[in-house]
Amino acid sequence: MSAVIEPVAAPEPLQPTKLVDLRGLKVAYLVNQYPQPSHTFIRREIATLEQLGATVERYTLRASTSKLVDPGDLAERDVTRAVLSAGRGQIVRAVLREFVRQPLSAARVLAKSVKLGRRSDRGVIAHLAYFAEACVLREWLKREQIEHVHAHFGTNAATVAMLLRWLGGPTYSFTVHGPEEFDKPEFLHLGEKVAHARFAVTISEFGRSQLCRAADYRDWHKIQVVHCGLDETFFDGPLVDPPETPRLLCVARLHEQKGLPVLIDAAELLRERGVAFQLDIIGDGPLRESLQQQIDERLLGTSVRLCGLRSGAEIRRELQASRTFVLPSFAEGLPVVIMEALAMHRPVISTYVAGIPELVEPGVSGWLVPAGNAEVLADRMQEALTVSVEQLATLGRQGAARVAERHRALTEAARLGELFTS
Repeated sequence: MSAVIEPVAAPEPLQPTKLVDLRGLKVAYLVNQYPQPSHTFIRREIATLEQLGATVERYTLRASTSKLVDPGDLAERDVTRAVLSAGRGQIVRAVLREFVRQPLSAARVLAKSVKLGRRSDRGVIAHLAYFAEACVLREWLKREQIEHVHAHFGTNAATVAMLLRWLGGPTYSFTVHGPEEFDKPEFLHLGEKVAHARFAVTISEFGRSQLCRAADYRDWHKIQVVHCGLDETFFDGPLVDPPETPRLLCVARLHEQKGLPVLIDAAELLRERGVAFQLDIIGDGPLRESLQQQIDERLLGTSVRLCGLRSGAEIRRELQASRTFVLPSFAEGLPVVIMEALAMHRPVISTYVAGIPELVEPGVSGWLVPAGNAEVLADRMQEALTVSVEQLATLGRQGAARVAERHRALTEAARLGELFTS
């Protein structure tokens, strides 16, 4: 167990950049499948841009098939237009009209789509579909008089945005989050996407370094860091001190990259040490059944619970009822849920992975552990369960100051708006 935590002076929040007036700006947001329960950061970014005066039209390649429980996600679903929901007939007609309108240009872009497909892990057929989706969007965006498209994630939507630009459509930019994009940058043609974009955004300095690796150094100046942000309710709400109750909370997609089997291993170690605790895991995903089996086989059912999906408001209440937030990820970008936990004055236990150390500082706002090490993770969880409430409150206060300094939605959206209008 590490030494007792000494209070450290919280960093002074920086003054936000001057908020821009975005009235007159009309931009399209494009996501592969939107909304999703994990897309709260996109929803907040759009809402804040609109608060600053911009008009934002939402487009998704495929309608969301995820179970949505948050009222904000349900509202976004109603105002988001899905390309593939246009139907096969409308899509075919859009492609034919493109060839009638500009046959040589359309043929060149089609040939480029085939070339991209041959150098990807998705194949030629998928890239022919992206070409068709770009043809549909070209008509829709021209009708709406939209001059710029911003895609989230460097995957399918960014490919469609690039093809759309090659067809003579609006300029584009895109935000890369990771970790998926950084696993296969050559298959996703990230360097080519940066080269043809007006600019590219990453959500952390680590992300910027990885995108620079994929891009030509002459394009590095295009790559900007704009953090995911939290709305003001996270900073203005009433503060609740951490409870004495030995409760830990994890919020994550139940996926291999979140390291949740290691979390259950650590929970078993805590029980073997005689430590009293309750660990709740909020989220859903492909590992739910196997995680429940692991919990049952270890006889941890009274201490570890899989709670399923919860709304944003419910997650905030669960954070208030917990001493510490824990996320033992193997791969990440920079998890928004860590920002939310810190903003609510809850220290965080996480891993030395990707952009996480840019936000979680050991001994200041929480603890960091080597990814995959259940014993060290159990040590830090035991420490979080046994230190005083006053020490937890100190960590939480310092973490909240860090988030306020770097992750206010209004400030970050203003920076993105400046990129849109520059």
